[in-house]
Amino acid sequence: MATETKNTKAFYNTEIPSDWEIKTLGECCLVKGEYGINAPAVEFSDDLPAYLRITDIDENGNYKINKRASVGDPNYEQFILKTGDIVFARTGATVGKTYLYKPADGTLVFAGFLIRFRTNEKLLFSQHLKYFTETKQYWDWVKTVSMRSGQPGINAEEYASLKIPLPPLPEQKAVAQVLSTADAAIHTTEKLIAQKELRKKWLMQQLLSEKRIVKNEKWGKSGVKEVLLKDIAQVTMGQSPNSEDYNTEAKGLPLIQGNADLTDRKQVVRYWTSQSNKECDAGDLIMTVRAPVGAIGLATQKSSIGRGVCSIKPKNIDYWYLYHLLVYKEEQWKKLEQGSTFTAVGSKDIFHFPLFIVHSLEEQTAIARVLQAADKEISLLKAKAEKLREQKKGLMQVLLTGKKRLNLNLQD
Repeated sequence: MATETKNTKAFYNTEIPSDWEIKTLGECCLVKGEYGINAPAVEFSDDLPAYLRITDIDENGNYKINKRASVGDPNYEQFILKTGDIVFARTGATVGKTYLYKPADGTLVFAGFLIRFRTNEKLLFSQHLKYFTETKQYWDWVKTVSMRSGQPGINAEEYASLKIPLPPLPEQKAVAQVLSTADAAIHTTEKLIAQKELRKKWLMQQLLSEKRIVKNEKWGKSGVKEVLLKDIAQVTMGQSPNSEDYNTEAKGLPLIQGNADLTDRKQVVRYWTSQSNKECDAGDLIMTVRAPVGAIGLATQKSSIGRGVCSIKPKNIDYWYLYHLLVYKEEQWKKLEQGSTFTAVGSKDIFHFPLFIVHSLEEQTAIARVLQAADKEISLLKAKAEKLREQKKGLMQVLLTGKKRLNLNLQD
């Protein structure tokens, strides 16, 4: 249960309870701004500690293990992270990003573009600090401080000056527990999404791979055939309107120019054009023909298509079967890319792109339904994860500013 706060005082651009203290990060820490080791990364080895670089921290402040490396410098021991350590990114586009060390992540040595602080747990619970670094107040501060020198960056002394609102320690721990529970729900859902995406990838390999459908006794060699894209679809190459005809006021037709106009494989509208050279219909498949090449999406409305894309209108083939087949083949377009700084693929290669398909329309539809069901599962889980993230954001807004306070005996 939580109660509303009545007596408040100003803190940055918000209000906090009047009984909360305000201290600087430096005042709340035992280790106050240590820079990481400047050493080259080496291939990951179980005999060496893992290296924690800015790129090893994801957008949620978690350690990424998919591309981990090690550090072999003999002086690494003084840079090993310990329980209660939090590191801050000090420069570049990721300035302000933080990571709170978790023993479950193993032995980590932090790199030179990170700055370490270690909280005094009698004043500031380290997990409470981590959640504060996710708030709007924190990121407003980062934006202001990091741009003072022109080049985005915050040094150890500046981080030490960061002001932090301090609820009583039991309240810090209680708030952190609530938000940790929210994080656990998000993590569980994201893990399930990853599992479902791997399962869909396996399904696509089973149902769309040329070698597998040829060997499948159900279809047999007579049940499959090789076709060219132009044989099963009407392909229209895009042609960009004049740039002076672009607008952001929803005048004319929406404009699809490239990958930036496709999100989660669906059209997003950034610009409109009052003059259109080439067009697509709602429901047409869209494929990018300039870097990146081969990305597939769906047009959600009648639109103008620029030179960075082509539209694909299926014919004599199940619509969703062709969609999934083209998604499955995305990586193969790299073999046809031309150009050095700006790769592209020509119309001849697109029209004559070979595809191995199941001949029976009934079988195409059955395969498409299986893959559509997998997509729906993933989509529902992504929507659930987004809802959980919004719920956590709402909890942070009220609990980390003290607008609502958890009911607990602060004398314990």
